[in-house]
Amino acid sequence: MAPPTQSSAPKKVQTKKNAENINSRLSMVMKTGKYVLGYKQTLKSLLNGKAKLIICANNTPPLRKSEIEYYAMLSKTGVHHYNGNNIELGTACGKLFRVCTLAVTEAGDSDIIRSTPNETA
Repeated sequence: MAPPTQSSAPKKVQTKKNAENINSRLSMVMKTGKYVLGYKQTLKSLLNGKAKLIICANNTPPLRKSEIEYYAMLSKTGVHHYNGNNIELGTACGKLFRVCTLAVTEAGDSDIIRSTPNETA
């Protein structure tokens, strides 16, 4: 007899907590750290070796996402796939525009680089 499976309710709560957690850490980076927004600036910071963490929205075009992941793999930089779309990522950054990708160059008072699981797949 197989053990009963858990419902998906706790997983949704956990996902919501993770989203709030990453959003609060992102806002701390925006206040105290250094970052660059946008695809071209993110690629430049990756190629210069300044990026410490890359965050991509879930609706980033696949070609751009794979290119960023490739350069991140070469520079041994972590990539976090944000669960929201580019509008939600822009709002989490405190901006009134869409943000597809961003690179954290200095975390400031935030522990976002250590806390986010590095997903380079």
